[in-house]
Amino acid sequence: MSADNSIELSHRRKATSSSQTLPISEFEFEEERPRVEDHHNAKNLSLGELPPADRKNFIILVGLYLLQGIPVGLAFGSIPFILKSKLSYGQVGIFTLASYPYSLKLLWSPIVDAIYSKTFGRRKSWIVPIQFTSSFVLLWLGAAIRPYMENAEQNVGKITFFFFVLVFLCATQDIAVDGWALTLLSHPSLSYASTAQTIGLNSGYFMSFTVFLAFNSPEFANKYFRSQPSDIPLVSLSQYLTTWGLIYLVMTVLVGIFKREDAAQASDGEGLQGIKNVYHSMLQVLKLRNIQVLIMVHVVAKFAFQANDAVTNLKLVEKGLSKEDLALTVLIDFPFEIMFGYYTAKWSTGAHPLRPWMMAFVGRLGFALLSMCQVIFFPKEGAGNLYFLFIIVVHVLGSFMSTVQFVSINAFHTQIADPLIGGTYMTTLNTISNLGGQWPRLIIFYGVDYFTKASCIPPQDSPLLPFSCATESQKKECKDIHGSCNVSVDGYYIMNIFCVFIGVCLFFGWIRRMMIYLQKLPLSSWRVSNI
Repeated sequence: MSADNSIELSHRRKATSSSQTLPISEFEFEEERPRVEDHHNAKNLSLGELPPADRKNFIILVGLYLLQGIPVGLAFGSIPFILKSKLSYGQVGIFTLASYPYSLKLLWSPIVDAIYSKTFGRRKSWIVPIQFTSSFVLLWLGAAIRPYMENAEQNVGKITFFFFVLVFLCATQDIAVDGWALTLLSHPSLSYASTAQTIGLNSGYFMSFTVFLAFNSPEFANKYFRSQPSDIPLVSLSQYLTTWGLIYLVMTVLVGIFKREDAAQASDGEGLQGIKNVYHSMLQVLKLRNIQVLIMVHVVAKFAFQANDAVTNLKLVEKGLSKEDLALTVLIDFPFEIMFGYYTAKWSTGAHPLRPWMMAFVGRLGFALLSMCQVIFFPKEGAGNLYFLFIIVVHVLGSFMSTVQFVSINAFHTQIADPLIGGTYMTTLNTISNLGGQWPRLIIFYGVDYFTKASCIPPQDSPLLPFSCATESQKKECKDIHGSCNVSVDGYYIMNIFCVFIGVCLFFGWIRRMMIYLQKLPLSSWRVSNI
């Protein structure tokens, strides 16, 4: 750690003794209160203006987040699409439990912050062994996953457990990487930590969702690569898992050998006493009134978009959009996301760092309704060029709003987090943010099944009576008897309108006012005394 950084840490440590918060009743007066400190008014640096050491460390962060994005893209993206052809929405909802480690990592983040080897490096002590373990899990899954996926309805619990373990490892790596980002980058460059996260995670997600989903589609291979049609994909799930298991192994060796971590970054607390101290620090952070308000915002804010984020693409595929066309949509969107992430990091500095987040919230509400219109007006004859262009435009603009929110809130977390307990502080905030996007999903999936009303009308010469065909297994049964499944009520529309309505009420009734209040607080208000 440089001398300048040491001075900065000492200065911020002293500022904790003056940590103050305002009561909830005074929130309405905060919009007029001037900022006491000018940390948010730092010069906006472009990527080319970063110091050489920061540029190098920025690339390392991108690589670490990319590795994290590979299993995340599978668990959050591709696997639900593969399972949906065999399972009901409620059963797909069970698989979403595999993503919960990202929303629970707060429970073990103090252990990651407190136990480490000073000689090897505080963050590398976790990143290297965790990524080695992830590599072995990927290699094992590559060899064992096929029979489970072929009989998904009976093995959905096991598949969920396998990916739960993989996401747990990624979440643990994320704790260490988030903490390392606060010391790898100098203070003027800290906003680029969220940019590195956006680029890395999105790139990994892109590889595991767009690229894999396309190359896992036999139709995609037959259309673009084969002269003779075949029902075998170019890349199977087993092959993909094995390939990335090997890449994980190589990249982890390179980080372990060639990237040194300054031993001065280590804290004083070690072992059991260190864990106790970090849990104590975490509890002290959670006791801050400002943090409690931010947590409440995180828990409820993402509910507004959950039906759109979780179900819309599945509905488009159900209506007739091919998986390769959906993959192409994400492919077109990918460079825009990288560009959006870069510029949003610049917008999220200054006196109003949360303004982009608030503007994007309103935009996402509108695009949740517009995306629903895509499903409503999906052409019966299939998606033509004009309609497909409409899907691409809506997807790109909706993704823009989502990326703005993601980068803006993470840049704000980075600005307010105290490097003295950086890993714990960042993990506390990011975990609650992730929880806000995860807890509603199981409810949304089951709600879609619950409110959907559909009847299978058997052929005229069949002795069978009409029966429900709301679930995937019932649809298959209806198809097997050559019946017609008529949907009278689609639960997706009910859940999406309900989510947007709740979002509008929350944002204009409470969330907007709270975010304006939080962004105007001085940094001393986010510090804990006596840590």
